[in-house]
Amino acid sequence: MKKLSVFIAVLVGMGILAGCGSKRSQAYYDQKSQVLSANYDGSYVIRTQVRSRNSALAFNEAQRKAVEEVIFDGVKSASSGVTDLKPLCFDLNAREKYETYFQAFFSDEGDWTQFVSLRDKRAGSTRYQRTTSQMVQTVTVTVQRAELKKRLQADGIIPMEGRY
Repeated sequence: MKKLSVFIAVLVGMGILAGCGSKRSQAYYDQKSQVLSANYDGSYVIRTQVRSRNSALAFNEAQRKAVEEVIFDGVKSASSGVTDLKPLCFDLNAREKYETYFQAFFSDEGDWTQFVSLRDKRAGSTRYQRTTSQMVQTVTVTVQRAELKKRLQADGIIPMEGRY
């Protein structure tokens, strides 16, 4: 009987200690953006995750983040039917080299707004996770990659096709 009570006490103690650990939420981890589909007009539907104080800021930041990733980082595919997007700008120092251009381009009312929209956003596709200080949202946006590429080529940021 004494062994049984010691065993139960140890189990209760382990349960209490296991419950004392820090609580972690998936909202604290950033997820990479994903390409969901490609349209025939050269646009891509991208799902991205952002953190912000409220919903209005989150939609704006999600659109800006999607355009920035298309230009600099590339975007991985979410399904086997769509290929990964390679970055438009392969120059690793382009952010620093063209800093004034990109500061103006990514300003609040900058030119990046011409190349992104929420037109392919479906009802229920936006997911919310609230933490104590911020809201994490997963948003679906459409980026006009072909038009963005033409604009960056015209501005001399990336080389024209066939020139290296």
